[in-house]
Amino acid sequence: MEYLSDHVHLSDDGTAVVILDQTQLPNRTQYLTLRTPQDMFHAIQTLQVRGAPCIGICAAYDLYVLAQQIQPDTPAETFLAELQQQADYLASSRPTAVNLRWALNRMLDTAERCAGLPDRLEQLHRECIAIHEEDIAMCRSIAAYGLSLIHDGDGILTHCNAGPLATSRYGTALGPLFLGKERGMQFHIFADETRPLLQGARLTSYELSRGGMDVTLICDNMASLVMKNGWVQACFVGCDRVAANGDTANKIGTSGVAILAKHYGIPFYVLGPTSTIDLACATGEDIPIEQRDPTEIREKFYTEPMALPEVKCYNPAFDVTDHTLISGIVTEYGICRAPYTESLRAVFEKKRAGEPYGTPEQED
Repeated sequence: MEYLSDHVHLSDDGTAVVILDQTQLPNRTQYLTLRTPQDMFHAIQTLQVRGAPCIGICAAYDLYVLAQQIQPDTPAETFLAELQQQADYLASSRPTAVNLRWALNRMLDTAERCAGLPDRLEQLHRECIAIHEEDIAMCRSIAAYGLSLIHDGDGILTHCNAGPLATSRYGTALGPLFLGKERGMQFHIFADETRPLLQGARLTSYELSRGGMDVTLICDNMASLVMKNGWVQACFVGCDRVAANGDTANKIGTSGVAILAKHYGIPFYVLGPTSTIDLACATGEDIPIEQRDPTEIREKFYTEPMALPEVKCYNPAFDVTDHTLISGIVTEYGICRAPYTESLRAVFEKKRAGEPYGTPEQED
């Protein structure tokens, strides 16, 4: 089974970040080398690199590269101020995905601890590598917990892209399917096209097809019929931010899938690492929703515009799924259930205590 596992990494000499340009998929495989803050900002904002965990990994590498560009003899206070400025600039590229700020803050904390040390760059290098390696382990654990929720032969519907391209190896929402495939299980996956940027068509169906999975691509407005036909036994989606009460921001259209699943009695699961959970954010009302360029609706992927230039467009990148529609939130520490104000906090207590991720079998 084929994985894309080299889609974000440091260059051989460690002075640049190399990413797979996801805007070129599935027709072209092109890698970009990012050296300047402007290139890094553009890559995140334009979705050349995307997926909340992958954005965090990329941002950690970005800040390490930018730290190297600060003069070696810069005083500690000035070094930290310049790095903070770069981090704030990168964080403004995608305001909804909490992993972006989480990874940047983690790198800044490391910089602050070792700002005056001669090996401060080495410490930052170790931290960004650790963030990447931890994501691989987290995705493996999320995949195992998610796999415990489904059975061989099930039909699974997913929205947007939360596979290896959006993370490190297995992915979050797609992780259980890849792990199940490794164990000899078969699933039939329905991938929503995910308008207007078509991440489901361009990325999810691409990953699943290359991984030897049984995948059927559908338009977003076909999900209801597929569910009504009895072809879907569970919905798996990723997340960009989870509020303390369990409200979840994910790619626009996710809340509609959750509403349909509720109507048809199909469990709806959100899968993501604890770094995506924002306990400081009380409810979904407090999650900032990114508004994107109207041309993505009018023109993108079309030979000619599909609407007149004067036609107004509303183009939010995300919507918020109410916690009452969510059957469970799958993390690397286990499956959270309602009331989420309690179960999400319990997960963070495990994380704070440094407990190992564990497995579903250990929970049993």
